Amino acid sequence: MDRLLVWLGIGLLLLGLLMIGLGFLLGAVGVKGGRLLPGDAVISRPGFTFAFPVVTGIVLSILLTLILWLVTVFRR
Repeated sequence: MDRLLVWLGIGLLLLGLLMIGLGFLLGAVGVKGGRLLPGDAVISRPGFTFAFPVVTGIVLSILLTLILWLVTVFRR
């Protein structure tokens, strides 16, 4: 159980560092507001903005699925 918690902590730390690096990369490229792909829904009204990143969520889901699949394949 102790080893599981250590690996979980290391994984969360690496995920956090990856997110920070991605934020800096997107900021350097000039992407503002996290809107990455066409197809992301944005509703703007006076005094209210709602953004729902549909396509970005699908792409991130596919990437995370592939990464986790590769991890399980190479662990065997």
